[in-house]
Amino acid sequence: MTIRYPSGQQPPNAGRVGQPIVAPHSSSFAKRGMSLEKEINDANRYYLATEQAVIYKKPTPIQLVKVDYPKRSAAVVKEAYFKRPSTTDYNGVYQGYYVDFDAKETRGKLSFPLKNFHQHQVDHFRRCLVQGGVCFAFIRFTTLDLTYLLPASDLIAFWDQQGRGGRKSVPLTTIKDRGFRVKTGLNPVLDYLPALDQLIAANQAKGADHE
Repeated sequence: MTIRYPSGQQPPNAGRVGQPIVAPHSSSFAKRGMSLEKEINDANRYYLATEQAVIYKKPTPIQLVKVDYPKRSAAVVKEAYFKRPSTTDYNGVYQGYYVDFDAKETRGKLSFPLKNFHQHQVDHFRRCLVQGGVCFAFIRFTTLDLTYLLPASDLIAFWDQQGRGGRKSVPLTTIKDRGFRVKTGLNPVLDYLPALDQLIAANQAKGADHE
């Protein structure tokens, strides 16, 4: 089965949806590029197994192009395209809160480029925040080995400033100041619930409690 992106290109690695369609790249950078998503997925499985949180990765939508029917009771997909997700990558429930977030990586050392996000994702964050959701962006600086939870409200503020001619990136210094550091552990490797607890506490201190 051939699966392509809307541009017509085949995906370099389809690990974002179920099992990989092609073998993953062997280069160290390719492994590193997938590490944040893998670590989040592993953490979510651990949280689910230990009944700490129920958070899932949303499947990437696929548009079918060619389907064969060798049998009346069976269909074989011959060609399909990955469609751009309409919202963010992850959502779920933690301690009674609706949680919604996306994960991004950058090789930059000084700032995070806003071009890594899309308008529809920012709009989704806005709608979830209005309903009292806990929303944030996982941001990893791969070359610095730093990972932060940046509140969606701060991401939205920079996004709006960009539209008014402001800078097109979020400085690392700002992320350190307004975000919450996610530290590595043993099991799971990326234990982000302590950082999420800090974000929830900060929201409550601002009067943004979901109750």
